[in-house]
Amino acid sequence: MKKFMLLALFIPFLFLVSCSSSVTKITAQEAKSMMDSDSSIVLVDVRTAEEYNDEHIPNAILLPLDDIEDKADNVISDKNGIYIIYCRSGNRSATASSQLASMGYENIYDMGGIIDWPYDTVS
Repeated sequence: MKKFMLLALFIPFLFLVSCSSSVTKITAQEAKSMMDSDSSIVLVDVRTAEEYNDEHIPNAILLPLDDIEDKADNVISDKNGIYIIYCRSGNRSATASSQLASMGYENIYDMGGIIDWPYDTVS
C-alpha cells in the first residue's frame, strides 16, 4: 500500500516536470543586456501590425499573437533559438510565450510590455 501511495504522488509530479514551460520572465533591462551581449537573440513583437508600425523596439520582428500557430514556423523557424517576446503591457506576451513553448520552442523569454521599455524605439 505504501508503494502505491508513493507512486500516486510521484506520477503527477513527473507530469508537472515534463510539461513545465521553457518560458523565463525577464525585465526590459535584462532583455537589453541579453541583446547587447548576443546578437543572435531575436526580439519578437506579438502586437498587431498597426501597433508595431506606430512604435516598436529596434530590430524587433512582428509575429502577431493571432498568427503564432499558423506562422511561427516560418517567421521564427529555429526552435532552439533564443527569443524575447513582448507586447504592449505583458498579457499577450505571456500568452504568446506559453504558446511558443508548447510548440517546442526551447528558449523563450517573456519581457512583458513595451510600456516598460525605457530605451529607444522606432516610430
